Amino acid sequence: MASKTWFVTGASAGIGRMVTEQLLERGDRVAATARRPEVLSDLADRYGDQLWTTSLDVTDTESLGDVVERAFADLGRIEVVYSNAGRGSVGAAEEMTVEAIDEQIALNMTAPIHLLRAVLPHFRAQGGGRFIQMSTMGAHISTPGAGMYHASKWGVEGFLESVIAEVEPFGVGITMVEPGIIRTAFGANLSIAPAMPEYADGPVGQIRKYLEAVDNVTAEAPGAPDKVAAAIIASADTTPAPRRLALGSDAYNAMRTALTDRIAELDAGRQFAASIDF
Repeated sequence: MASKTWFVTGASAGIGRMVTEQLLERGDRVAATARRPEVLSDLADRYGDQLWTTSLDVTDTESLGDVVERAFADLGRIEVVYSNAGRGSVGAAEEMTVEAIDEQIALNMTAPIHLLRAVLPHFRAQGGGRFIQMSTMGAHISTPGAGMYHASKWGVEGFLESVIAEVEPFGVGITMVEPGIIRTAFGANLSIAPAMPEYADGPVGQIRKYLEAVDNVTAEAPGAPDKVAAAIIASADTTPAPRRLALGSDAYNAMRTALTDRIAELDAGRQFAASIDF
């Protein structure tokens, strides 16, 4: 299989780091971006010119565009862009601060939107490309205390769902990766809102107690990160691009239940829906 050049955000840790490592190992080139790219120095020493790194805060829209322009200028053709940067938050709607809400939307939804917009002119000019967005089973289900996280993921998927048809004529494919819970540091890096006593005895309070009782909520998760990384890489070699990539039995089961319940609710209101027709 011919080698490819990838652009990866959030490449310093977790699935982003693992995807970068597996790509380099198989001989691909990677433009790896992170807030602290120095943590990738061991890979730079090992793989040399295969790895292109730079500092990037994806929520800085101007810098994001500049980095994309530099990456394409330095590397020429980039076949795959993997939008991986993001994190979760915990807190009831009332508990979330304005800053925390803005961060979730900026990091998980607005940044991928601007990243895709920045790479599309290059994809069109080179006759195609693949955009892979790290999403979650949480784009189909919801959990009390994670409202802003779900909002950001449902939002970015709604955007991409619309854009898929816009860019297909240019040879651009888009895939939304929807894993379940993976054994990474995602749980340890959650942004947790200040607690309000009014929610202490409800479902959000129960979630807080659980988080306080464990060191890392993803330590015993069913998802194997190396397998998730390999599946993401394999999806880029699949034609046509899979629209969604559910990863993990927990993700499949939870998403299927949510979707079938939603269909049942819709069907229950069928006659009422038709009642307002002329």
